[in-house]
Amino acid sequence: MSKKAKGIGLLSGGLDSALACLVLRDAGADVECLHFFTGFCVTGHNSRVGRKERPIANHALQVGAEIGVPVELIDISEEYLPVVLRPRFGYGKHMNPCIDCRVFMLEKAREHMEETGADFVFTGEVLGQRPMSQVKSALRSVELAAGLEGQLLRPLSARLLPPTDVENRGLVDREKLLAIAGRGRKIQIELAERYGLTRFMQPAGGCCFLTDKAYSAKFKDAIRHRGGENLRVEDVFILGVGRHFRLSPRLKLIVGRDKIENDFLHHYKDDHWSAGVLGFAGPTAIVIGEISDEDWDEIASIVARYSDGKGEPAIEVKFTRGDHVKLITVPPASSETLARYRL
Repeated sequence: MSKKAKGIGLLSGGLDSALACLVLRDAGADVECLHFFTGFCVTGHNSRVGRKERPIANHALQVGAEIGVPVELIDISEEYLPVVLRPRFGYGKHMNPCIDCRVFMLEKAREHMEETGADFVFTGEVLGQRPMSQVKSALRSVELAAGLEGQLLRPLSARLLPPTDVENRGLVDREKLLAIAGRGRKIQIELAERYGLTRFMQPAGGCCFLTDKAYSAKFKDAIRHRGGENLRVEDVFILGVGRHFRLSPRLKLIVGRDKIENDFLHHYKDDHWSAGVLGFAGPTAIVIGEISDEDWDEIASIVARYSDGKGEPAIEVKFTRGDHVKLITVPPASSETLARYRL
């Protein structure tokens, strides 16, 4: 081979994308990878909230370091939100626009390929691993929609798919690429042992909030009451924090579930009314929207219900916003009240 091909890969931090890098190197290519932060990634969200002392995209960085592949982290959250709100290919089971997401990331990878003079883009996708998005017709549709016809290589299933331009030109040895198909992972696990790969993220699912039923309900509620055109990245980020209660079309309450979330919600106290219980350990809560006179007691009772004094006949709740303070004593909310308002 007179020229060594260079590929730009999407590295999730999982096993398949890591193996794709290693297989391609064995097939004669140089590789470098991109990892995108969408604003809906559970790992990145936990890092930002403070739940884990680790950087965003930790798994991708760890895998990249272990296999010796450079990884560039790119925040696409501002550009990605419109994709989620108006997906061309529609949603999955919940609010997950998986095909649009794939196309969008591959378009970004194509731009990087063109800017750096690389020869192709690659992914860790396996034919048939996902029954809708990884059948041949879907893989082909994504390739065309991303503007990567003949330039998108899936090394783990390459010999089951039409050859790409770099294979046809002999820049990547097709015989060293793989023919994995289906949902089983026995072959991938054996390859990981052969390569000595140990630091990959386990395939447990749930890496994207948009596939989660509870989060999707909150997201739909935000679109309904704010309007998708008015949503910002910060608005959807906070949907992953705390318990959410919709008291009226104009009013929502968010109640922290633990100390980390309470500390995080505390940062919003200057822009919103915040609430906490006096005399007992309890959550931090923030109120988003306009509070009418009849709302105060209801809000206070919900906050009181999640305190250590929830068995008391009445609890004092303190509301603050900047220099403004309001004290209200109420009985803790009933289970029926919680169920009526909780998203």
